[in-house]
Amino acid sequence: MKAALQNYQARMQRVLDYIDQHLDEDLDLETVSRIAAFSKFHFHRQFRATFELSVHRYVQLARMKRASHRLADMDAESVTDIAMDAGYEAPDAFARAFRQRLGQSPSSFRKSPDWVPWLAAFGPLDNARSKLMQIIFTDDDVEIRDVPPTPVAIMEHRGDRATLDDTIQRFIAWRKAAGLSPETSATYSIFRSERSPANPADYSMDLCVGTDQPVADDDAQMKAGVIPGGRCAVLRYPGNTHNLEPAALYLYREWLPASGEEARDFPIYCRRRLSLIPGMPAHEVAVELFLPLK
Repeated sequence: MKAALQNYQARMQRVLDYIDQHLDEDLDLETVSRIAAFSKFHFHRQFRATFELSVHRYVQLARMKRASHRLADMDAESVTDIAMDAGYEAPDAFARAFRQRLGQSPSSFRKSPDWVPWLAAFGPLDNARSKLMQIIFTDDDVEIRDVPPTPVAIMEHRGDRATLDDTIQRFIAWRKAAGLSPETSATYSIFRSERSPANPADYSMDLCVGTDQPVADDDAQMKAGVIPGGRCAVLRYPGNTHNLEPAALYLYREWLPASGEEARDFPIYCRRRLSLIPGMPAHEVAVELFLPLK
């Protein structure tokens, strides 16, 4: 059974790799199903069941993502050429689709990319690939750091995780109004409960943005706070993800008992920040999980 599942996943992985490497070619259902060695009569259902996206939608998003990379490169080709390469017959059709997906026109994105909606727009691509990734963590992936106290503005989410997206949207709107760009101000999530508590109403998380700016006393959404400094076990996650539970379980179940360390009385939390590492695209997100230690 396990070998059959691994073979199935390998065939699906081959499909994703082929699509990513042949975006300029005709990626019809027959071609893609042949790469996977599946019947074309069932493959579209298998693909959707695995990735929660149709083959056509995955290809569309992959081409649009590549187009956004080219637009962000100020020395790249014209918007018209980028539109043609993305599979659109006319620049205005490309512009409408781009604005609908990213909330900016191609020319506006080229001048000043807004990476927050970009990350949301192409999240389904990351999710599709993560379904086939079985990440194995080791002790070498964890480092102990002395972390300084971090002043933050906090938006609390209390209650069913199903309503978390609404809180996230309010958080994004607040930080945008406050001028706290993800490129300069890191985002923190403090996990105050399990990801899936027995009672969904017990789910609890704080959304934070790093800032030492004061928060107005009459602000009904945000409050000022500090993530305390101290020693932390830090685990860097390979890629942008909204499910850090596997990484947290590794820290609690395997790393902590074997390390001889003790957890401090503060919840596990993560930091997301747009990478500013030279040579890396500005939109790449670094995700780190922090387990506070005594």
